[in-house]
Amino acid sequence: MKFTTLPTGKAEGALLAHALRLPQSCIAKGQRLDQGALTQLRAAGIEQVSVALIEAGDVPEDQAAARIARNLVGEGIVAKQAHAGRCNLAATVHGLVRFDPEHISVLNHIDEAITIATLPLNDVVEAGAVVATIKVNPYAVAEKTVAAWEAAASRFSVAPFRPHRAALIQTLQPGLKISVLVADSRTPHEVEALAGEISARLGAGADLVLVCGACSIADREDVIPSAIIAAGGRVKHFGMPVDPGNLLLLGEVGPIPVIGMPGCARATHLNGFDLLLRRLLAGLPAESADIMSMGVGGLLREAPGPWADVGAVETPKNIAAVVLAAGRSTRMGANKLLLPLDGKPVLGHVVEAIRAAGMASIVVVLGHEAEKIRASLTGDDLTFALNENYRQGLASSLKCGLAAVPEGCDGAMIFLGDMPDVDPELVKQMMAAFDPAQKRAIVVPVRGGRQGHPVLWGRRFFPLLKEKLSGDCGARHLIGERAEWVARVEAAHDGIFADLDTPEAFSMRACG
Repeated sequence: MKFTTLPTGKAEGALLAHALRLPQSCIAKGQRLDQGALTQLRAAGIEQVSVALIEAGDVPEDQAAARIARNLVGEGIVAKQAHAGRCNLAATVHGLVRFDPEHISVLNHIDEAITIATLPLNDVVEAGAVVATIKVNPYAVAEKTVAAWEAAASRFSVAPFRPHRAALIQTLQPGLKISVLVADSRTPHEVEALAGEISARLGAGADLVLVCGACSIADREDVIPSAIIAAGGRVKHFGMPVDPGNLLLLGEVGPIPVIGMPGCARATHLNGFDLLLRRLLAGLPAESADIMSMGVGGLLREAPGPWADVGAVETPKNIAAVVLAAGRSTRMGANKLLLPLDGKPVLGHVVEAIRAAGMASIVVVLGHEAEKIRASLTGDDLTFALNENYRQGLASSLKCGLAAVPEGCDGAMIFLGDMPDVDPELVKQMMAAFDPAQKRAIVVPVRGGRQGHPVLWGRRFFPLLKEKLSGDCGARHLIGERAEWVARVEAAHDGIFADLDTPEAFSMRACG
């Protein structure tokens, strides 16, 4: 194809290069100039015009786009009518978009004259949705270019969703209100009981089992994976490079998939559970390798996004510190909070870091050996809250601490009394990231993709914490459920993970 300028009288049959607005009409770009169009141009006083001339061996834009589209159409896809050098591929069924991303890159490198843009691989589409668009940029392209596209093309398809008989099992721990459960079956959070329930659901004809645990899965030997094995199955994969959704577990009993759901599966926000479930419902493979390949695009960000851009540290907001210091230290054999570490008790390090961060108030929750803990701390800025029910577990201390947070505070940062390596600068950054107006009302520290402590909760979530927490389960699953409210701040070191629960852990820290 050749661009040139011709006298209006000699331009018949050429394509108008650029749209022309005339006193009484408009001639669109790409229009073939016939005698009628030329008469309009002469009447408007236009003596020469920019045109494109199709040469021997050129393929007009619509023909080129249509030819390429035909070679890309697979099951569940239809090619629309080409127009203005564009041809769209559309879905004919509800399902997941399937194509080879490497081939798309190959196509786009053939010649800049033709491009293809697609939806993300495995995106959910309804029938009629455009999944890809082919655009021929000039008014015509060389035959060899079109032929190269046809030769390199691989087909698009839509894997349709299929009906499934899914069973949802929710495990219970003591103190969990029945009113919060929505599962079609409920069982204690114990290996034997859950294994029996999985077997019962499979016996009733389920071809997909979803297990919503009372606590997040910690490793392959936790309750849910152990129950899958006890039911005669196997664990295919634990964890996934998707956030939110890291703590997902995929297993199977015979040919039937069993998913240990991450806490974020309860949320409406897109998460890793959704990505895996889509594959299963569309009949696509779901192996360990498939999950491990989800990392690119696995950071599921939405504005304002889960990662807080704290920039320069702002003036600390009105945030209270709640320090949980009521536990019995059963694994340590002595009250770990009172053990001397670098010249002061372990708990003293936590309180000192909170003060250095400039928090609005400090609430220390007491329980086991309350008076000894109280005597180990000094300062008029401390408020003590006594948890008479500390033997019931961590959740009871958290509720007690939240009840003692002053009314004027916008939120509370929850500290564990046995984590002495709290970084005051990190605490400041977390307070700077806190912004409920921008849906950043839960702030968590992370390092290497792992979430640690402390965690900042906006006041709006206090009732949720008081209602749904029980026993020794923390609030990790609630963070997953409210993923759209979460901001993450990257920690500079591993202090967010370092709790001193055992003599070994204490000795390593003391010597380190």
